[in-house]
Amino acid sequence: MLRVPSEGFRKPSSSFQRPRLLKLKEMFNSKFGSTPKFYVRAPGRVNIIGEHIDYCGYSVLPMAVEQDMLIAVEPVKTHTLQLANTNPLYPDFSTSANNICIDKTKPLWHNYFLCGFKGIQEHFGLSKLTGMNCLVDGNIPPGSGLSSSSALVCCAGLVTLTVLGMSLSKVELAEICAKSERYIGTEGGGMDQSISFLAEEGTAKLIEFSPLRATDVKLPSGAVFVIANSCVEMNKAATSHFNIRVMECRLAAKVLAKHKGLQWDKVLRLEEVQTQLGISLEEMLLVTEDALHAEPYSREEICRCLGISLEELCTQILSPNTQDELTFKLYQRAKHVYSEAARVLQFKQVCEEAPDNAVQLLGELMNQSHRSCRDMYECSCPELDQLVDICRKFGAKGSRLTGAGWGGCTVSIVPADVLPSFLTNVREAFYQRNSSSLALQKHSLFATKPGGGALVFLEA
Repeated sequence: MLRVPSEGFRKPSSSFQRPRLLKLKEMFNSKFGSTPKFYVRAPGRVNIIGEHIDYCGYSVLPMAVEQDMLIAVEPVKTHTLQLANTNPLYPDFSTSANNICIDKTKPLWHNYFLCGFKGIQEHFGLSKLTGMNCLVDGNIPPGSGLSSSSALVCCAGLVTLTVLGMSLSKVELAEICAKSERYIGTEGGGMDQSISFLAEEGTAKLIEFSPLRATDVKLPSGAVFVIANSCVEMNKAATSHFNIRVMECRLAAKVLAKHKGLQWDKVLRLEEVQTQLGISLEEMLLVTEDALHAEPYSREEICRCLGISLEELCTQILSPNTQDELTFKLYQRAKHVYSEAARVLQFKQVCEEAPDNAVQLLGELMNQSHRSCRDMYECSCPELDQLVDICRKFGAKGSRLTGAGWGGCTVSIVPADVLPSFLTNVREAFYQRNSSSLALQKHSLFATKPGGGALVFLEA
């Protein structure tokens, strides 16, 4: 008998979800000639504020979205893992469940499933796993910055846990999936996996790390959060942008630690420097101004700052996919991280205190965040900047890129009374006036509200 993992994962399908589950059941039967034994969903997310700081150790403020990954599953007696996707762009894949190999050089869709599968397998130290037939259906736009890849990793982890009949808490699952997604080559921080499991309907979450915990953040009732897709796709695992930023933050942390007389070789994250110094984020910004210069650092200069050889830098600090980089911007990255971490706390405080001008205040924090992402972290792109400007022009109090950037989506805070005109004007100004391909994107612009986390359904 199938055992559903504990801590609130099991739930009957809603009337909203049932038609999709039934369609998936039919497609599964057509594909495999059998009936799924259960279904698992994991949502995507929109990060309201707190970009590129989770892997630096700082809190972030996301919420789950309605769009999700949904997998129909049938455990089988063979040791073969068969994966199929309802989207014909993603080819079928089959492998032995006991010999999982993940190719970091090719971020193919099935590798994200294998990350979640392997993470659970290694957590329990299992060598022989049962096989399964899985049909994946996702409605999170790929490369949109709404965490389609992490949702698939989380979904696969919960699928594997359910097939094994094991139990883990949501926090444990989130931590395992965050760690296992690194098999694909991205050095993420854990926000995406955490909100996918810890999300609750009706509330955003402040996600804190070390230890991982989530706190409800009640968003203002007089505003709506609107997601707009720039339709520029960005795959974190297929480019070096993301991992270079992670490494620049790590190098900045080490140089700052050395400057302040800390044991720099043990420091990995910017948050550790602040904690060890015992000072505020505002004071860390002053330390950054004092210790780092705006001109890019060469590898040789970093070696001089830390008192190490080029060989030690390459073998002990730089990751394999950043060893060819010749220069690193430490000041800009540290300045973004410390200021963005402060904005997250200010955003939460405004939500808690709920002043009359809360929407205005939150919007300004989001605007500051986008400027910092664009100018200090350099993770925007012309299409995102144009979309942000259009959203502000037509009534958003704040608008910013969300997700890794370099493409993907914006998130805007819009007063509820101007929402209809906002949607109409943005649709016309950005999608219809750009290219015909953008106009065809049906789900490129939509209002959203905080959704629930990952679930297991036993019937369609």
